[in-house]
Amino acid sequence: MKFLEYTPFDSVNLFLEQLNLGNCTIHGNLEAFSCKHTGTDRRLSISLEHEILDYLGKSSDSDPSSPVEHLSCRSSRKTLIYLVLTLGHMYPDYDFSAVQAHLFFKEEEWESFKLMIDTYLSDASRQWAATNDGTSLLDSMTKVIDEVIKIRECDIYSYNPDSDGDPVLEKGAIWSFNYFFYNRKLKRVVSFRCYCTSKLSGDDFLIGAPSDGEEEDALIDMDI
Repeated sequence: MKFLEYTPFDSVNLFLEQLNLGNCTIHGNLEAFSCKHTGTDRRLSISLEHEILDYLGKSSDSDPSSPVEHLSCRSSRKTLIYLVLTLGHMYPDYDFSAVQAHLFFKEEEWESFKLMIDTYLSDASRQWAATNDGTSLLDSMTKVIDEVIKIRECDIYSYNPDSDGDPVLEKGAIWSFNYFFYNRKLKRVVSFRCYCTSKLSGDDFLIGAPSDGEEEDALIDMDI
């Protein structure tokens, strides 16, 4: 995946980079990537493809939890690989090679993202409006995301890890979420990561690591 620099993201990223909300701090970031593999990405992509095919070969179509129905489709496997590679660029110090596929969720519509922003960034939205002539943070984000990725043409995914697969696992963390907007036609992914930390804890950022034995269960059903 190749990082794409887009100035429309700058104002939102600067605002959410380290937003002081009293007892807590918001950290948010929008990024764009092309689905063009670098050398490292290419090797990981081939490795993930082999793991998926190996898993499918051992799976049974009669098993209701089997991912065969979705991951047997090459385009679905490519989507999963793009999402994993994007995560790797979003969090370069974290190893996602054994990420579990069922931790990705395909969102049915834009409303789910809107609800997440309204729920978790309500205080941030008020601060944004106060310093940006009353404009809406969500509307501003929608505008710049659409400018880069064309939202109506996108599939939207979220990554909802357990504690072992959370790249922002840290003492004092209150919540976190990760969204992906994938435009197949443009071969481009826009990611939005956001998390909140408590100032009541002075502990530094901790990186979680996958537990032993997780890799063999990495490829579980995912609705792509």
